[in-house]
Amino acid sequence: MNSTPSYSHGISTTPLRGETIGQSLRNTVEKFGDREALVMVTQNYRATYRQLWEQVEQVAKSLMAYGIKKGDRVGIWSPNRVEWVLVQFATARVGAVLVNINPAYKTNDLKYALKQSQISLLIASHYFRQTDYVEMLNHIRPDCEYPTRTVIMERDWERFIAAGQAVTDQELAEREATLQFDDPINIQYTSGTTGLPKGATLSHHNILNNGFFIGETLKYTEQDRVCIPVPFYHCFGMVIGNLACITHGACMVIPAETFDPEQVMQTVQSEKCTSLYGVPTMFIAELEHPNFEQYDFSTLRTGVMAGSNCPIETMKQVQSRMNMREVTVCYGMTETSPVSTQSQLDDPLEKRVSTVGKVHPHLEVKIVDPETGLIMPRGQKGELCTRGYSVMLGYWDMPDVTARVLQNGWMHTGDLAVMDEEGYVQVVGRIKDLIIRGGENIAPREIEEFLLTHEAISDVHVIGVPDHKYGEEVMAWVKLRNGFYATPEDIAAYCKGQIATFKIPKYWKFVEEFPMTVTGKIRKVEMREISTRELGLVEEA
Repeated sequence: MNSTPSYSHGISTTPLRGETIGQSLRNTVEKFGDREALVMVTQNYRATYRQLWEQVEQVAKSLMAYGIKKGDRVGIWSPNRVEWVLVQFATARVGAVLVNINPAYKTNDLKYALKQSQISLLIASHYFRQTDYVEMLNHIRPDCEYPTRTVIMERDWERFIAAGQAVTDQELAEREATLQFDDPINIQYTSGTTGLPKGATLSHHNILNNGFFIGETLKYTEQDRVCIPVPFYHCFGMVIGNLACITHGACMVIPAETFDPEQVMQTVQSEKCTSLYGVPTMFIAELEHPNFEQYDFSTLRTGVMAGSNCPIETMKQVQSRMNMREVTVCYGMTETSPVSTQSQLDDPLEKRVSTVGKVHPHLEVKIVDPETGLIMPRGQKGELCTRGYSVMLGYWDMPDVTARVLQNGWMHTGDLAVMDEEGYVQVVGRIKDLIIRGGENIAPREIEEFLLTHEAISDVHVIGVPDHKYGEEVMAWVKLRNGFYATPEDIAAYCKGQIATFKIPKYWKFVEEFPMTVTGKIRKVEMREISTRELGLVEEA
């Protein structure tokens, strides 16, 4: 039996950066001031690093003019826009804590986030899709004292910028001189698929270094142009996207406010992007788009697929049909800034499609028995834990909840994983995602990977639903490929003899899309609720 422990740490000769986000951006501006820094296609916006720096400075002064002090919370509630990026870097330069608010939030979620982090100033879009943000804010105003001030981008932006003219260069410099890289700089509310959302609180040091080492792994230089269709409100957009770029002088290319597969492909082609990001469902939408063959992906070389489990077949197609031969998979969570492991550009194909790579530089990972906390031998399944510079400061104003997940510096992720002999990590499910059917522990991921080998299936997610006899039964939500047809009987017959009988789904639901958070994480809790209701099943007490 293998006795090597499932523990690994990322050895690196490249030191951690002991600077604030503002200092890092300033260094890049000094080196690459004339290079393009930010392109936002649907806003028809372009800026070099020098121009970006000047605009960030204007916003930083405006924040000070609006009374924002070091440590004050500034909320941003908007889809991907130029203003989002400017506010991200401006809050860092004045020491304010940027609170990312999910663009999909409705009244109760919004009120909770505003109150829980006590937001002084909220910078928001007027609309998101069919939602009127101003109307929503007016609705909650009678019983929510936060924010004390609001800037609506379409209405108030020019007035907000003009106010900053009263603040001098000297005043801004004095403020920046008080900042430390361990200061909290960002609050991100975790998806809240169970219980109330928790505000993961991150420092300059957390997210700047994580962004830097992601860029290092992808071998970014000032020549790279990175297409970022993933939301800024989440770490994927603002850290893996923006911070990986600005630490290397690369260009941030924003296709649109929200994801549109054809807009992404058009942007890659017209902006000659070298790197593309997405959650698996985004890549699937691009690959299956009827106009896919019309676009030129020849400038692409790398990118990141993350956010949820990456189907092996999708990864292979991204490498071959989209020319992303050096695409990598990242694994992490908001609480770890976010990336803990990442595949390397030159990892063997099999490792890149079946694992989430190895531990990141300057971090440690271990896999433990969820019951005892003891480190598991390599090759055995347990809970993945991360320790190091990337681990959050804590959940904002929630010391008890923080203490439950953060022990001796180790962040307990709740993810089930296996580490192989070479240190590659495979994520096999969530602890609470496990289906326990008649005493058999079933990892949904295992069934999903098998079902994706069926030619008619484009995407699939497996859940457990209540069952009087076995405790739980297996159910699959299936999205079929365009032009394909299959019945539950067809797919069940395909499974027979290939996977254990107890793993073959008893229930099937064919869908066009899955319930998701805005970051592309599948809401399995919601799928279970819907299925339990539709099937007339009863949760056991």
